[in-house]
Amino acid sequence: MSILPLRRPKIPPAPKLDLFAALPVPVMALDPDDRPVTINQAAESLLNQSAGLIAERGLAALTANGRPFAEVVAAARAQGGGYATYDIELGCGGGRVVRSDVLIAPLPEAPGWLVLTLQTRSVASLVDRQLGNRGAARAATGVAAMLAHEIKNPLSGIRGAAQLIAQTAVTAGDADAQELTGLICAEVDRIRDLVDRMEGFTDTRPLIHAPENIHAVLGHVRKLAEAGFARGVRFRERYDPSLPLVRAHRDSLVQLFLNLIKNGIEAAGPTSELQISTAYRQGLRIATAAGQRVSLPIEVCVIDNGPGASPDLNDHIFDPFVTTKSSGRGLGLALVAKIADDHGGIVEYERDGEGGRTIFRVLLPTA
Repeated sequence: MSILPLRRPKIPPAPKLDLFAALPVPVMALDPDDRPVTINQAAESLLNQSAGLIAERGLAALTANGRPFAEVVAAARAQGGGYATYDIELGCGGGRVVRSDVLIAPLPEAPGWLVLTLQTRSVASLVDRQLGNRGAARAATGVAAMLAHEIKNPLSGIRGAAQLIAQTAVTAGDADAQELTGLICAEVDRIRDLVDRMEGFTDTRPLIHAPENIHAVLGHVRKLAEAGFARGVRFRERYDPSLPLVRAHRDSLVQLFLNLIKNGIEAAGPTSELQISTAYRQGLRIATAAGQRVSLPIEVCVIDNGPGASPDLNDHIFDPFVTTKSSGRGLGLALVAKIADDHGGIVEYERDGEGGRTIFRVLLPTA
């Protein structure tokens, strides 16, 4: 009995693909003269520049805040083999700066050529920032609920007693007593207004989300601001008209951006210049408080030319009662963090020291 050889099925040849173009992560290849030759679509999207412009400008297209990106490539060539540097600034089109991890490796089949992979920050830093914002929101909720219960109830009694004393002072013609009771009433009203603002944190009911045009929301916010606290402020808008709809609760989103604009104007002064920009960026999938995983590709930046917060407050800027303003209460940015988290998004604070700008970046999910 003869044994026939096992026949293996014929496997069709793999189609020829441009692997760089197909990769979902930003990748570019440098020739031996450090010229960007191949730039995939993900890298174009991250850097907000076309492949032709990046190739024309060379590594200068990636330089940000005075640190030449060529130094990173030179260090990789000096080391040989694989090279990695973390959390560095990259220059992007429109003056935007992103922080990224850069991984560099040689191409074995092409001596002298390098492949660069750009990863916008590390997963750990995004998770830490998201958890920090959630912690700030939870802390603000707890503090607000406690104060609203413990402080607001006695206020009406204090004010009522002061009014009764004022009536007696009027009858007796005691001007000093009238002045003091007026001061008591004014301070009670101020405390009541403060508690009213904090009660916004105590509402933990889930928001009803719907598809919204982010540019329509921002246009409404600008009209509200210009009709009130933003009179005389110069606004600059740099919008990406191709953005998809955002998944949001419209009223809460209006409150979020009103708070950011008001914060920027208070920091920079009434003659300040405020820039609002939108962009679509490839984002990581982030876990929401409900356990869902969503992508956050919608980016909205509110940029002012104020002095920014002191460096020691960078990690606490969204905590309640943290403020650098003499008349500030430290609740506006805490509410911004809460609303962003209610939408499954995050808000970032960044100081562009070279450009003298303060940047608040809100990342939101699509509808």
